[in-house]
Amino acid sequence: MPNELEPMEPKMNNGPATRFFGGSPLAVLGRLLLVSILVGVILSVLGLDPFDIVHSLERLIRSLWDMGFDAIRWLWRYFLLGAVIVIPIWLIIRLINAPRGK
Repeated sequence: MPNELEPMEPKMNNGPATRFFGGSPLAVLGRLLLVSILVGVILSVLGLDPFDIVHSLERLIRSLWDMGFDAIRWLWRYFLLGAVIVIPIWLIIRLINAPRGK
Protein backbone atom coordinates (compact mmCIF):
# COMPACT_ATOMS: atom_id res chain seq x y z
CA MET A 1 0.00 0.00 0.00
CA PRO A 2 1.46 3.41 -0.96
CA ASN A 3 2.25 5.94 1.70
CA GLU A 4 -0.37 8.73 1.82
CA LEU A 5 2.29 11.45 2.12
CA GLU A 6 4.06 10.45 -1.07
CA PRO A 7 2.47 11.75 -4.27
CA MET A 8 1.27 9.09 -6.66
CA GLU A 9 3.24 9.41 -9.88
CA PRO A 10 1.92 7.81 -13.02
CA LYS A 11 4.16 5.24 -14.59
CA MET A 12 5.70 6.82 -17.65
CA ASN A 13 6.73 4.89 -20.72
CA ASN A 14 10.33 5.94 -21.29
CA GLY A 15 10.40 5.02 -24.94
CA PRO A 16 12.39 7.04 -27.48
CA ALA A 17 9.40 9.19 -28.49
CA THR A 18 8.57 10.03 -24.86
CA ARG A 19 12.20 10.89 -24.13
CA PHE A 20 12.44 13.02 -27.29
CA PHE A 21 9.23 14.96 -26.60
CA GLY A 22 9.81 15.21 -22.85
CA GLY A 23 6.46 13.63 -22.07
CA SER A 24 3.58 11.93 -23.77
CA PRO A 25 3.80 12.84 -27.49
CA LEU A 26 0.07 13.62 -27.75
CA ALA A 27 0.13 15.81 -24.63
CA VAL A 28 3.21 17.68 -25.84
CA LEU A 29 1.72 18.19 -29.31
CA GLY A 30 -1.50 19.45 -27.73
CA ARG A 31 0.39 21.97 -25.60
CA LEU A 32 2.45 23.06 -28.61
CA LEU A 33 -0.77 23.57 -30.57
CA LEU A 34 -2.32 25.73 -27.84
CA VAL A 35 0.84 27.77 -27.28
CA SER A 36 1.23 28.28 -31.04
CA ILE A 37 -2.33 29.60 -31.31
CA LEU A 38 -1.76 31.93 -28.34
CA VAL A 39 1.50 33.28 -29.77
CA GLY A 40 -0.18 33.64 -33.18
CA VAL A 41 -2.94 35.76 -31.66
CA ILE A 42 -0.40 37.96 -29.87
CA LEU A 43 1.68 38.40 -33.04
CA SER A 44 -1.47 39.19 -35.01
CA VAL A 45 -2.38 41.91 -32.50
CA LEU A 46 1.12 43.34 -32.97
CA GLY A 47 0.44 43.49 -36.71
CA LEU A 48 2.71 40.64 -37.81
CA ASP A 49 1.75 38.66 -40.89
CA PRO A 50 3.27 35.19 -41.37
CA PHE A 51 3.27 35.58 -45.17
CA ASP A 52 5.19 38.83 -45.11
CA ILE A 53 7.17 38.59 -41.88
CA VAL A 54 10.03 40.90 -42.91
CA HIS A 55 7.69 43.72 -43.91
CA SER A 56 5.61 43.14 -40.78
CA LEU A 57 8.68 43.32 -38.52
CA GLU A 58 9.78 46.53 -40.21
CA ARG A 59 6.29 48.00 -39.74
CA LEU A 60 6.28 46.91 -36.08
CA ILE A 61 9.67 48.50 -35.41
CA ARG A 62 8.62 51.70 -37.18
CA SER A 63 5.36 51.94 -35.20
CA LEU A 64 7.18 51.29 -31.91
CA TRP A 65 9.74 53.96 -32.86
CA ASP A 66 7.01 56.48 -33.69
CA MET A 67 5.05 55.58 -30.59
CA GLY A 68 8.20 56.04 -28.50
CA PHE A 69 8.75 59.57 -29.78
CA ASP A 70 5.06 60.38 -29.35
CA ALA A 71 5.38 59.26 -25.73
CA ILE A 72 8.44 61.50 -25.29
CA ARG A 73 6.54 64.47 -26.77
CA TRP A 74 3.59 63.70 -24.49
CA LEU A 75 5.83 63.49 -21.39
CA TRP A 76 7.70 66.66 -22.38
CA ARG A 77 4.45 68.68 -22.57
CA TYR A 78 3.37 67.51 -19.11
CA PHE A 79 6.85 68.14 -17.73
CA LEU A 80 6.83 71.72 -19.02
CA LEU A 81 3.31 72.32 -17.75
CA GLY A 82 4.21 71.08 -14.26
CA ALA A 83 7.64 72.74 -14.23
CA VAL A 84 6.04 76.17 -14.74
CA ILE A 85 4.49 75.76 -11.29
CA VAL A 86 6.86 73.42 -9.44
CA ILE A 87 10.24 75.05 -10.16
CA PRO A 88 9.29 78.61 -9.11
CA ILE A 89 7.67 77.29 -5.90
CA TRP A 90 10.77 75.18 -5.18
CA LEU A 91 13.03 78.17 -5.82
CA ILE A 92 10.97 80.41 -3.51
CA ILE A 93 11.02 77.77 -0.75
CA ARG A 94 14.78 77.36 -1.14
CA LEU A 95 15.32 81.12 -0.90
CA ILE A 96 13.06 81.43 2.16
CA ASN A 97 14.78 78.52 3.96
CA ALA A 98 18.30 79.55 2.94
CA PRO A 99 20.73 79.98 5.85
CA ARG A 100 21.06 83.61 6.88
CA GLY A 101 24.52 85.15 6.83
CA LYS A 102 25.77 87.22 9.80
